[in-house]
Amino acid sequence: MRNYLNYWFNMVRYSLKGSKIYYFWVGLLVLMIAWGAIVYYHQLVHGLIVTNMSDQVSWGLGISNFVYFVGVAASAVILIYPAYVNHNEDIKEVVILGEQLAFVAILMCLLFIFTDIGRPDRFLHLIPFFGGRLNLPGSLLAWDVIVFNVYLILNLHIPGYLLYVKYRGREPRWYWYLPLVFISIFFAISIHTVTAFLLSGLGSRYFWHTSLMAPRFLASAFSVGPAILYLIFFAANYFTKLNVKNTVFEYLKNVMRFTLPINLFFLLCEFFKEIYPATHHGASAQYLFFGFKGYHQLTWFIWPAILMNLTATLLVSFERFRNKQLLFIIACHLCIVGLWVEKGMGLIIPGFIPSPLGEIVEYSPNLDEIVLSLAITALGALMFTLFAKVTIGILTGELSQKNPKA
Repeated sequence: MRNYLNYWFNMVRYSLKGSKIYYFWVGLLVLMIAWGAIVYYHQLVHGLIVTNMSDQVSWGLGISNFVYFVGVAASAVILIYPAYVNHNEDIKEVVILGEQLAFVAILMCLLFIFTDIGRPDRFLHLIPFFGGRLNLPGSLLAWDVIVFNVYLILNLHIPGYLLYVKYRGREPRWYWYLPLVFISIFFAISIHTVTAFLLSGLGSRYFWHTSLMAPRFLASAFSVGPAILYLIFFAANYFTKLNVKNTVFEYLKNVMRFTLPINLFFLLCEFFKEIYPATHHGASAQYLFFGFKGYHQLTWFIWPAILMNLTATLLVSFERFRNKQLLFIIACHLCIVGLWVEKGMGLIIPGFIPSPLGEIVEYSPNLDEIVLSLAITALGALMFTLFAKVTIGILTGELSQKNPKA
């Protein structure tokens, strides 16, 4: 127990050391979090009436971010599988960072839900013995709660155990983590699949009622995940002593080379299915892509996003562009932003417009909603920054039981 407490003490102390750039980055995130806390207090006191959501559009920016970051969390499997199943040693050296990204992304998803329900005490209805039950097996939301929490615990235990034994200079015992790794692969797919089922199971919302919802979610997750991981590993190589092998970067490029065109193909299939028959079931898609009865607010979001995704796809598909680092970094940023719009404002919001009664009430997030979402994202970025700094210190041997005062 004493060794474990010292381990935590040394990790905290190590995470608080850094360069001026490191302190500036951490300070900026803390300021953003503080601003978001003030905004959330205002929302907590006055209710969701302070947002731009309404009875017709009851899911806004928070749920859009939730859907997006579920994909980020699920994308950790693209490192877990080759590292532990195919025994790729180069990827195995950095897979812990991918697992930590998944853990942070899940926490962010829970925070987006927590701040979006208006009254946090409603969470008690999900906890047995505190006024609620999960309504299994009939409730998809109950299954979502289970897969999220199991995946959260798995991505807390596995990297936590591996880092601790690395810190102490010991070899990990396979039975403490390897069976859980295979379970986590299943739950990585499950969290995004169940989330997709939550949407596609709502039969009255024709825009979501499609069997392609889960494949689209997974294709987009395996597109944006490698983009984020590529930028993280690039920054780690530049700012830290961690040496991420070139084979890892090439692997991420190849994943995006396949998943980005698949994601665009799925979008094209949905576009054709919604627009070509020209039935009233396609009203939401008509509103999203071309406007509907004089309302066209979301067209300003979706077409730039499609252009970003198309540009990113072209940049990663051709070797002459893909091998130029600057162009690939640009492609990663375009992919991250473009898919956020496509899976967020381009998916959640049009599902409500028009309503099942034919009402058209447009939605765009106000400043408070934007600040709160940015604050949650900043909190996730801060947590990952601290986790990654300690992880890299342990992986490089800079922080260990033999060298606790690094």
